[in-house]
Amino acid sequence: MPAKEYKNTRVTENRELIEGHISEILRLIGEDVDREGLLDTPARVTRMYEEIFAGYEADYKDILGVAFDEKHEELVIVKDIVYYSQCEHHMAPFFGKIHIGYVPSGRIAGLSKFARLVEAITRRLQVQERITSEIADIIDEELAPHGCMVVVEGEHLCMCARGVKKPGSKTVTSAVRGLFRKDPAARAEFLSLLKQ
Repeated sequence: MPAKEYKNTRVTENRELIEGHISEILRLIGEDVDREGLLDTPARVTRMYEEIFAGYEADYKDILGVAFDEKHEELVIVKDIVYYSQCEHHMAPFFGKIHIGYVPSGRIAGLSKFARLVEAITRRLQVQERITSEIADIIDEELAPHGCMVVVEGEHLCMCARGVKKPGSKTVTSAVRGLFRKDPAARAEFLSLLKQ
């Protein structure tokens, strides 16, 4: 995201309504909403929603819009970008690391822009597959590189803490654009550098 920290203004504008719904959910699951530990929970959850759903306020063109002309046309990798997101199926957290590689075609972006892009995309209700494709598509569209590749690793609490209950299981997704799709050697170079 751009230098300023985004908050989801829709949440802010609907604070009272959201807090009321959170209180009602707590009551419906059997909690005493008047007990000391829960008195401020609806307000805390609402403030958390402002932050974890801030991606709805982001402008992707603004994030990667500042690029630099540079003759570098070799592989650039930004790896181990930690992310946190919310599964749109259960509203349960999932988290992990994102690795981005691209071969510029005369335009490069500041390295922090990739981390900001990850934040903008993951801070909304998501699925890992969409995160992976969206990052690759935006880089491809905004920077027009020779190619880009994105690998996303995720641990999903909707699978680890409920349902099949398989803690420690990870999901890996990838998106391949441009020369990485056509050139197995370029793909192999990217993947081998991720292991270092």
